[in-house]
Order: sequence, then structure tokens, then C-alpha cells
Amino acid sequence: MDTPLTAYRGRFAPSPTGPLHEGSLVAALASWLDARAHGGAWLVRIEDVDGPRCPPGTSELILGQLAALGLVPDEPPVWQSRRGELYQAALDRLIATGHAYGCACTRAEIAAAYERTLGPRPKHGELVYPGTCRHGTQGRPARAWRFRVQGHIEWQDRRLGVQTQDLATEVGDFVLKRADGLWAYQLAVVVDDAEQGITDVVRGEDLADNTPRQIALQRALGLPTPRYLHTPLVLAADGHKLSKQNGAAAIDLTHPSERLREAATRLGLPPLPTKASAADTLAAALQAWRHRLPDSG
Repeated sequence: MDTPLTAYRGRFAPSPTGPLHEGSLVAALASWLDARAHGGAWLVRIEDVDGPRCPPGTSELILGQLAALGLVPDEPPVWQSRRGELYQAALDRLIATGHAYGCACTRAEIAAAYERTLGPRPKHGELVYPGTCRHGTQGRPARAWRFRVQGHIEWQDRRLGVQTQDLATEVGDFVLKRADGLWAYQLAVVVDDAEQGITDVVRGEDLADNTPRQIALQRALGLPTPRYLHTPLVLAADGHKLSKQNGAAAIDLTHPSERLREAATRLGLPPLPTKASAADTLAAALQAWRHRLPDSG
């Protein structure tokens, strides 16, 4: 049984691979509105575990963008790159309980094993790990560490409703610590959410399929499972998700209130007053969010 949650604590957790763009602003605003609507705390966590992809100074740039919009966290931000000891302790627990194991496979070996056991590789998306090292590495040194999945996960999203995923057939045993020594997102986010007492995760819909993996880790570590709300995606002109990877432009903060109104519209809120300050725009958005508050599930 999942551990009961306490008073509302939410968070916005950007990856500092580039400045905030329209899509990340929508996620930031939604998480801020939901925390304020519940009378809770709103935190910011810099998810920079993938250091090589995070240009110097980007974290500070993002924090400055948020401040210019009036989105100021209630506690000092934390950086994942400074929390490796917490992740190692969690990995050690998973290894000790048999939930994690060493994997000696290279990417090429995983692809070849996949084709031998599961057929042609998919054109898009990650390969389902075929379990090559599940029962040992045959004397080879471990390159990475994987989580041993079992069965399917069912969970309730406050916007999307009931969701299910069969981890064994759709994901496979996923990586917790990479061969290059970097921590995987799945483990870091689970450890951080628990350590920071996060009760509610509000983020973009593109991360919804990560949720079952995170719930499985929470259960294996005996940690609470937050409530989840995944917001609509902001799409580029070509119909793909707006992201830093496909060249999304940094938000123009010449008129912060305009950017906030645009983000609120993308969240499905009614039109907000024009020619208002950022603070007044946030207040109006908060009133609208409270009126249309997504079901808490």
C-alpha cells in the first residue's frame, strides 16, 4: 500500500539544457498555480544530472526567467548534480533487495539481442531491454545498473484518468546508473521527490509514460507515490512537441504578463485581463485555476 501524503508540496523541475521556452513555461505556470490553489509550497529543482548537456550558466538563466515572471520558489532551489550520495544510497538499497542488478551490455549488444528475441528494431523510441544480464553478467564487469521490472502499473492521472503500462513488455529493465557513470533521470527524480516531500507532480504530458517506472521505483524503495497531473503539450508548427531539441526559442520577457496570458490560454483557462501587471495576471490565472481545478484524483 502506498504511503499517505501530507500537506501539498509541488515542484517545477527544468533540465538546464537551454532557457525556458513556451512549452516549459506552461509546465512551470501549471505547477505554480496548482500549488497556490491548494495553499501549498512550490519548489524549483534543477535537473542537471546529464551534465554534458547543460551549458554553464543556464540554471541561473532559468531562475532569472522565472523571477521575471513572478514565479519565485518558496524554498532555495536544489541541483541534482550535487545529490549523488542520495542516489547512490537508493541504488545500494535496490541492489541489496534484489530490485537492481549490474548490466554488462553495450548498446550494440542490446540491439542485437533485441532482434534475436523480439524481432526487428522499432524505427522510433527506445528498445525494450531483452533481459540479457538479468541472471548475471557471465563474468563480465557491469557497465550500468538496471531496475528489475515486474508486471504492469496502473495509476490515476488527474487530467488523463486511469493509465496503465506493462513495464515488462513496453519498457523492460531500465537503467538507473549509466555506463558513463551518470545517474538516470528515473532514479534521481524519485529520490528527489521523496526527499523534498513532494505530494503533487504537475508536468507536461510527454512525461506521462515515465510515471509507471517512477511508481515502480517508489514502491521498491518504500517511498510515497505523489498525485500526478500531466498538462497538454505545446506543439511546434510541424505538429511535434515544442522542445529545446527541435530549436524552440527562449521566451521573450519584454512583456512578462503577455507570456503568462499565453501560457494560461494553453492550459485551457479563460482569457485573462490585458494590460495588467505580471502579478495581477498571476492572480487572475490563479482564480481561474481554482474555479476549474482538475480533480485531485
